Amino acid sequence: MSSTTKTVSSPSSCKAPVNMVAFLLNRSWRTCDAQETSLLLRDCAEREINALLWVFLITITAFCVEKLIRLLRPWVKASGIPGPPSHSFFGHFSCFGSSRHYFIDFLSESHSKYGTVLKLWLGPTQLLVSIKDPALIKEILLKAKDRLPFSGKAFRLAFGQSSLFYCPYEQAQKRRESLAFELNEKLLERPDVIPKIVFGCIRERIDELMHEGGIDITLVSQHMAFTILGTTLFGEAFLAWSKASFYEELLMMIAKDASFWASYRLTPFWKRGFWKYQSLCMKLKFLTQDIIQQCRRNYNLLRHKDDFSHNDIVKIGMKTSSLQAFSGAMTQDKLCSKELNGNLKFGEEPCGNFMGVMCHGCVATKNLIYNLLEWLAKDPEMQAKIYAEILMVRQGLAKEEQDINKMVLLLATVYESVRLLSAAPLLQRCSLKEDLQLKNGVIIPAGAIVVVPVELMQTDDSSWGSDATKFNPYRFLSKVLKDPSNNATFLPFGFGARACVGQKFIIQGVASLFAALLEHYEVCSIPL
Repeated sequence: MSSTTKTVSSPSSCKAPVNMVAFLLNRSWRTCDAQETSLLLRDCAEREINALLWVFLITITAFCVEKLIRLLRPWVKASGIPGPPSHSFFGHFSCFGSSRHYFIDFLSESHSKYGTVLKLWLGPTQLLVSIKDPALIKEILLKAKDRLPFSGKAFRLAFGQSSLFYCPYEQAQKRRESLAFELNEKLLERPDVIPKIVFGCIRERIDELMHEGGIDITLVSQHMAFTILGTTLFGEAFLAWSKASFYEELLMMIAKDASFWASYRLTPFWKRGFWKYQSLCMKLKFLTQDIIQQCRRNYNLLRHKDDFSHNDIVKIGMKTSSLQAFSGAMTQDKLCSKELNGNLKFGEEPCGNFMGVMCHGCVATKNLIYNLLEWLAKDPEMQAKIYAEILMVRQGLAKEEQDINKMVLLLATVYESVRLLSAAPLLQRCSLKEDLQLKNGVIIPAGAIVVVPVELMQTDDSSWGSDATKFNPYRFLSKVLKDPSNNATFLPFGFGARACVGQKFIIQGVASLFAALLEHYEVCSIPL
């Protein structure tokens, strides 16, 4: 008699966990057979992968929505600004390409057609607003205090960090204001804006070049600008510095190549020429530190001598030596961000400030001197009138003394040269965080590039007359010299928060230089 045994399958104790962590922490899965365990693992993995895919999808969607909002925002807010239509995804670049002259011509034609405020698209999200209305220019330059994010790349590659250039305005405001006061107020109070010893050094260089048979106007202009700026920043010790000529050559080489290396979107570490350029920048930094140290030592020595002389005054009534003669020591304090126990602490920032002021100042001053020499050579009649004015003003004054403010024709000539020689064709600003609302109701979205076409403004017939493109210093003269700083269309030094800190000093300094030059030399062109 056989007995049959029936096997009754009990319900499985394996349950699908909520997630992989719960699966690993739950010990019940160990009682499951291999097939059930495999099914549980697969089910759990599918849940986890699905969850990750949903997170990824939500993240990508949020990112795309944000980009879409950023794309539509400037289009919506700039819809009220007139401008030429864009027929390309890349904006108006196809209309003018990368050429500066084509862009200025295109901007001029667009302003004539669409008015004094217009928009251009440089890409799907990059808006450019050009303002040519004199009533709005100063307002926008006061409100838009930020520089473009990539505008300081050339400067940073060459000179490093700086608290004067290419940084948020709030960081640079006090230092820039202090330096502007030092250059434009205190230094201009001196009897000679350019000391006699500086002009004597310039004369020696000119005579040396003339003795060699000819003068290269470019090199002479460069040397004059370099000598003026060097002695202003570092004092008279700069004239006796044995490395000054090498410093001048090195500075101009770096200034010439800076824009080229900054044109790369990524810093070109892989190029051999870039590292050669960086080595030149390091040499310039070491030379800058060297001259600062020498000036500091001379200043401390002069200060001790002055203190000693001051102690003797009470007894014998002798005159003291003047610390004002060492103007560079005063200016250095405005450029250095850190000092320790009276000694300069050489970090990246102080050297960046000095090299930046030297580079920007030398290039701008060199171009102004070059332009003036060129115009005077072309107009000998104007040169003769300026020479006669200099002699007339000098009558009754002590030898080598100057009164530049009475040489109105000379100053007018400098102003006219500056007007026709803009340092850049455009003044570029932006407001990175806030929209800009102008008094005419126009709203410029945050992040938009705001430009003022200086080259167009300073040769505009409506502001300067029918001869706006011609050299005519008399436009600044009526019965008295007209101060062009009140003219919204006179912007060679910029305006507002980012204006040139040394504009008055440069005007007065170059006028003083030419007052001394024209007494000893005649400027004329020699045919080759």
